Amino acid sequence: MVDREVERWQERSQLLEKQYAELAQIAGSLAHEIKNPLSVIRMNMELVEEDLEESETPRERRVWSKLQTVHSQCQRLEKLLNDFMKFARLRDLDLEIGSLNRQITSVLDLYEAQAKSQSVKINRYLDPELPAMHLDQETLQAALANLIKNALESMDEGGELTAITRVTPVGIAMDLIDTGCGMSDNTALNMFNAFYTTKTTGTGLGLPMARKVVQAHGGRIDVQSQEEQGTKFTLEFPTPARLD
Repeated sequence: MVDREVERWQERSQLLEKQYAELAQIAGSLAHEIKNPLSVIRMNMELVEEDLEESETPRERRVWSKLQTVHSQCQRLEKLLNDFMKFARLRDLDLEIGSLNRQITSVLDLYEAQAKSQSVKINRYLDPELPAMHLDQETLQAALANLIKNALESMDEGGELTAITRVTPVGIAMDLIDTGCGMSDNTALNMFNAFYTTKTTGTGLGLPMARKVVQAHGGRIDVQSQEEQGTKFTLEFPTPARLD
């Protein structure tokens, strides 16, 4: 009886997995088909804008202004589609043995100049004895970059960003702590929902993508945040089993 229930659960799980894969493929293909004509529209809008850029009559200036609005919306839609295609295609990663310390160091180095320009101090407390993990360098760095970018955007008047790596009873973890504006309870509740954003230029896919990347590495991501106090993201990952 129990074996039959397990078998039914496995069959249902496999069916859902297949349906998810098919849906992701269809969604990605549809986004690609939309992106192509949208790119053509944007390029032609740019050409028309160039023709009207030196216009002098009030009517032509109004037309040029409206074209700029349409052009900016085309760019926003292209960014949304690009992010969505990455989100839809992220499923199986090519995982190799690597260093979490090295990944976070690379991303922090990338944002060091921006942090200095915003008077943000970056603190690094990386455990030199941190075990290796299975990782896909490109996608993991992209996820970390999104978290750090969000942290810096929350500290436009200065602050501190602290990165900590540590060993846990079941693997390794990393804390990213900022002293920025923090999040409301509603934002913290919905931040990992696709297309949810509080930014006027955001697509609402950055944080869902980050969580999906962490989960694809067999890990989990948690957040603690308080308005006007800051935000702490914790990423936990399993480590490879030791060989005897």
